[in-house]
Amino acid sequence: MTDPIADYLTRLRNAIQAKHRVVEVPASNLKKEITKILFEKGYILNYKFVEDGPQGTIKVALKYDSVNKVNAIKKLIRVSTPGMRKYTGYKDMPRVINGLGIAIISTSKGVMTDKEASDLKIGGEVLCYVY
Repeated sequence: MTDPIADYLTRLRNAIQAKHRVVEVPASNLKKEITKILFEKGYILNYKFVEDGPQGTIKVALKYDSVNKVNAIKKLIRVSTPGMRKYTGYKDMPRVINGLGIAIISTSKGVMTDKEASDLKIGGEVLCYVY
């Protein structure tokens, strides 16, 4: 596996497609930060970090609408890949669905959303789009 972030997003996509309630992914500090952002912005129901072995896992509880069983996450798109990194400055921050979605940015001050990075006036690597 050469791209752990793409693997993480693919596991979430597959679990959503299969209508699973919980998905387990191998943990890393970057994946933990992305998971925290998804929880804060209301895209997932809950998460738990399980420390077993050297790496540990992240258990993510997916969020579904109680009436029509539609998931809160419509799309997860990986932007910056190991083969082609995508960086942005704070002045040309990407707008996901005209502000309705979020872009997750890896900056020098940590992993954050596009809006938080714009407020702090720092740019960084665009990891993914979520809406």
